[in-house]
Amino acid sequence: MNLNDRATPRAVRLARPLARDVVEEIAKQYGVCIRPIPLRRLDTCTGKTEIIDVPCGATLEAKCPPCAKRNRQLRKAQCREGWHLEAEPAITPDDPNEDQRWLVEFRADIQAQRDQAHEAGQDTTDLDAVITGLDEEINAAGMRGNVLGRTAPKRCRSTRRRQDAPDLPKRKMTATTLGRTFTSSDGKVYRPSLFVTLTLPSYGKVRDGVPVDPESYDYARAARDALHFSKLVDRFVQNLRRVAGYDVQYFAAVEPQKRLAPHLHMAIRGTLPRAEIKQIAAATYHQVWWPSTDQVVFDGDHLPVWEDGTGYLDPATGEVLPTWEQALDTLDQDDDAKPQHVIRFGSQIDVQGVLAGTPDADQCIRYLSKYLTKSLTDTLDSDDTAQRDHAARMADALRYEPCSPTCPNWLRYGIQPKDAKPGMAPGRCRGKAHKPEHLGYAGRRVLVSRKWSNKTLTEHKQDRRTWVLEALGVPSDPIDPHRYVWRHVPSGDANVPPLAMRLLRSIHERQRWRAHMNALEVRATGQPDSSATSPAA
Repeated sequence: MNLNDRATPRAVRLARPLARDVVEEIAKQYGVCIRPIPLRRLDTCTGKTEIIDVPCGATLEAKCPPCAKRNRQLRKAQCREGWHLEAEPAITPDDPNEDQRWLVEFRADIQAQRDQAHEAGQDTTDLDAVITGLDEEINAAGMRGNVLGRTAPKRCRSTRRRQDAPDLPKRKMTATTLGRTFTSSDGKVYRPSLFVTLTLPSYGKVRDGVPVDPESYDYARAARDALHFSKLVDRFVQNLRRVAGYDVQYFAAVEPQKRLAPHLHMAIRGTLPRAEIKQIAAATYHQVWWPSTDQVVFDGDHLPVWEDGTGYLDPATGEVLPTWEQALDTLDQDDDAKPQHVIRFGSQIDVQGVLAGTPDADQCIRYLSKYLTKSLTDTLDSDDTAQRDHAARMADALRYEPCSPTCPNWLRYGIQPKDAKPGMAPGRCRGKAHKPEHLGYAGRRVLVSRKWSNKTLTEHKQDRRTWVLEALGVPSDPIDPHRYVWRHVPSGDANVPPLAMRLLRSIHERQRWRAHMNALEVRATGQPDSSATSPAA
């Protein structure tokens, strides 16, 4: 502190912004990640080691606005590129590399050892653990699915449709993802698509997103609908494809309504009559065949106790609680059993026809990505007491609602959760659905079908990187993937500079890029590019 600071009143000094905060704000303006992850990179060719800052990749603006903005722009490009494809996407699996082949061969060797030990009556616990780890490595190495496929029989329920659900027409499937085209009288070919919005039903009258009568508002149903909303969306896609008669592709985003219920915006490639879309939505439902949660068995201080080697016991009688599989077996044997919950869409359905390259298409894409950088609770007004109370009641309804077969809340209803372990307690589930910021919805915010744009998100990211490198005049030749070895840097490593210094370096790098891009724009058009000179570009 210098002498001038000593003479400055304390209130005036405290009103000055912190230098680090100013650096962070400038970093945001230049699109620099404000939470970079330092990694140590070893060049196996030269032996040189250096610390490289890697963007955190956050998708929420509350965590890192620049990374969230890049992710949003990437999703917009993905949506635009796949919505009105004119050529059939061709996705062929890559040939296995040497590492993948070695893993599968080693897996075969361990499996043979396990089978021999099992036939000899020996303990196979250690070998089973090795096999589980290998299966995880196989997936991490870029292979999909389980080596052995489904190893346990799938529980099947009757596929007979509910009597309270309308029937659906079914067309013969054709091997296409493009949908229909229409030719005008002047010979121009149009390939229309759809933008569909689906909502959940009403749980009670609301005004400005808040229940008029909280006592009569059906929070229990709202909580269960939010928990199983992703399954309902899957059912809608299945029904959509059966009715359309082709492999319908989609790009969808899940967002919260003001009343805190999730709803879906979906861009669909191809078109169907609006009446059919509404018929499909009305006929779509999902039945949750879980054990009943109507009766609370354990509550308060009267909770099941854990016993090693046995599981959870009734604290009063010492009886072992039924496992998850046993509870499902009991449910299967009951001919009069009813599903624990049935979820349906509401009557409010919006269907719009969209043509490629029109302002409507651009507007729909912006609308799809509007809330991707926001958490589900960002729609709440922090100064609105009624909204905060509504969110608190919703969280309270979700607290003891089982979110999955492994949820500790099953103990409250006298059932051991799947893969039970010590320390579980009702109301203390760490699942995503029970976190207040998720409002019961634990699924993905962006839903993209496999043949949407014929590219993975990584490939879309590589396209953007290639474009930038070409604009900067930097060679974009492929790099040997085995040349560099990356390692995490432990916290507190003395070789990692302070965060502010790392941000300043990244800001300077962005400034050089912007200057180069602006020079290229002046050379090409004679006019400077205002977006390139803007820090926020």
